Amino acid sequence: AVVSTQSTGEYELWRGCFSDEGNFGFGIAEHIDLGIKYDPSIGIYCMDFYVVLSRPGYRVLYRRKQKSRLGTQHKVTKEESQKWFQTKFAGILTNKKHQ
Repeated sequence: AVVSTQSTGEYELWRGCFSDEGNFGFGIAEHIDLGIKYDPSIGIYCMDFYVVLSRPGYRVLYRRKQKSRLGTQHKVTKEESQKWFQTKFAGILTNKKHQ
């Protein structure tokens, strides 16, 4: 799960959230953690997010005409996605899973 501290704006993710293909997922226990105002008629609900990272040109695998293979250098790796998370969101990677 992503743990956010409101005062500092830091985000923490467990290293196990990242797949070998460079994708990652996380869950939020309460929707009010996103800054949405609590509505008693809706109640409290959870959300799961899954982020898929790809480079421009990834479409060659899925287009209808002239499908092609993707080179290994063009694929996003686990380490690259972790570095992207750390630079884009000033995120922190932990070795411990949050409950």
